[in-house]
Amino acid sequence: MIKGFKDFLMRGNVVELAVAVVMGAAMTALVASFGTAFLNPLITLFTGGAEVGGEFTVNGVVFPYGVFLNGVLVFFLTALAVYFVVVLPMNKLRERFAPKAEEVDEVHAVAEIEVLQEIRDLLRQQSRI
Repeated sequence: MIKGFKDFLMRGNVVELAVAVVMGAAMTALVASFGTAFLNPLITLFTGGAEVGGEFTVNGVVFPYGVFLNGVLVFFLTALAVYFVVVLPMNKLRERFAPKAEEVDEVHAVAEIEVLQEIRDLLRQQSRI
């Protein structure tokens, strides 16, 4: 059961991609709600308070730069969260379960020797004919 689970985690397929998309969307929604609830009020507070905070007006047109700052912060927070919650643990799992380079080289060396021995045997048979 554990081996099957490990194989599932290490295999790259459509199901895993779908799970990653769903997790990314959920993480984005969570960080966006954090931005709306906490970052927007902080941006407004630090840039002038409730009257003019987070926006300026030119010829009657309002430019809400606080919304853009919130979007930038939400983007970077989402990227950080996805990296530390998904990417970093997955890389650690790959390192833990992936075969070491020496083991892979040893397996390839044994396979090469077997192939070379088969070629030698075939050449001997052909030279006898």
